[in-house]
Amino acid sequence: MQRYLLTELDSGERLISERLSHVRSVAIGFWIGAGSRDETDAKAGVSHFLEHLLFKGTASFTAQEIAETFDALGGELNAATSREHTVLYARVPDDRLETALEVMGEMVFAPSFAELDAEREVVLEEIAMYEDQPQELVHDLISEATFGRHPLGRPVIGRAEVISSVSRRTISSYHRGMYVPGNVVVSAAGNLRHDDLQRLLLRAQRKAVEPVRKGPRVRPPLVKPPAPSLRFQRKDTEQYHVCIAAPGIARSDKRRFAASLLDGILGGSASSRLFQEIREKRGMAYAVYSFAAQYTDTGQVGVYIGTREDNLAACLEIMSEQIGEIADGKLRPEELTRAKENLKGRIMLSMESTSNRMSRLGKSLITDTELLSIERIVAEVEAVEPDALAELAGVLLAPEKLSAAGIGPVEERFLDAVERVNPGLAKAA
Repeated sequence: MQRYLLTELDSGERLISERLSHVRSVAIGFWIGAGSRDETDAKAGVSHFLEHLLFKGTASFTAQEIAETFDALGGELNAATSREHTVLYARVPDDRLETALEVMGEMVFAPSFAELDAEREVVLEEIAMYEDQPQELVHDLISEATFGRHPLGRPVIGRAEVISSVSRRTISSYHRGMYVPGNVVVSAAGNLRHDDLQRLLLRAQRKAVEPVRKGPRVRPPLVKPPAPSLRFQRKDTEQYHVCIAAPGIARSDKRRFAASLLDGILGGSASSRLFQEIREKRGMAYAVYSFAAQYTDTGQVGVYIGTREDNLAACLEIMSEQIGEIADGKLRPEELTRAKENLKGRIMLSMESTSNRMSRLGKSLITDTELLSIERIVAEVEAVEPDALAELAGVLLAPEKLSAAGIGPVEERFLDAVERVNPGLAKAA
């Protein structure tokens, strides 16, 4: 049974909330349909940079006053940028919601872009820190290998050459074009009433800015993913950090429930095949896992392995064998049952968090994804058959569709190992 309420304001902004009367807090998020895939090459990283600048002051509040306000509330305030959206979110005591909305509304709609050059240096340091972490950086390389020159292939955090030179005028123009009411969703979950939330939001926005009505943006879809490719970055590391991946499915695809179970069985849990075969039984890696991302029109599915040179080829061979077994339908009955129970359990546990409930509402609306009840999600998970799982593994993770990315000391070693996964990819390098 759905318990949320949805309202579209005269400005075009959408407001969605869920009342949880047993808690004393409210989680609230401003979701903006602006992410790294909406940028041009010349503006790569502007969405993330703008997210930082939201905290640096507004028409009425300095950066320090914003920080002091939320500290005085005993609340949490943060933000995040992804490939398809930006979110400013907070969790506060229920009797402090009005204050939180007043400040957050100005942060979103009326940032002053103060301290731009100082924050520019902060973002450049963040990029440098990221580049010093090969286990993180390799995920950007595999996105580039999977999606090529499409914006989905660029790092969300941005590129140093863009951030170091982007002007206030460019950032302000991007904000005016993207942070429009029709491209914003406000979601909330906790001890609140929808009508009160709407009234407080309208009051806060009148103080911040008089918004002009604009509809939601429509981004161009990825018509066809590019051919698989390979990326390698030489670095004197003790381990090789490797990702193998392919285009996945969109978040509205009916196969997404099977995809979640495939992720859990392949490498998404402690009992998964890759964790057991590579780490537990053979001790060949400390970190090994599968991952999946879903976007409006496509997705990504893949595997990460961090291992020493002597184990690299063997790890990738085991990975290929396990994918092949799943695609051939060699699933143990208890394996699928355990994956289903794991997924259902994690969903149920996540619903105990007001922040997770708020995120579920906001993300569904900003991405135009059907908001299913928990009961419906559980039923969809239960309905996945072994044949559907095998077919999905065979379609998505066929050897000829796999891209590869690696960071390590010697490229030849990496190429030799990749040949066990996709021989054509290694030969074309």
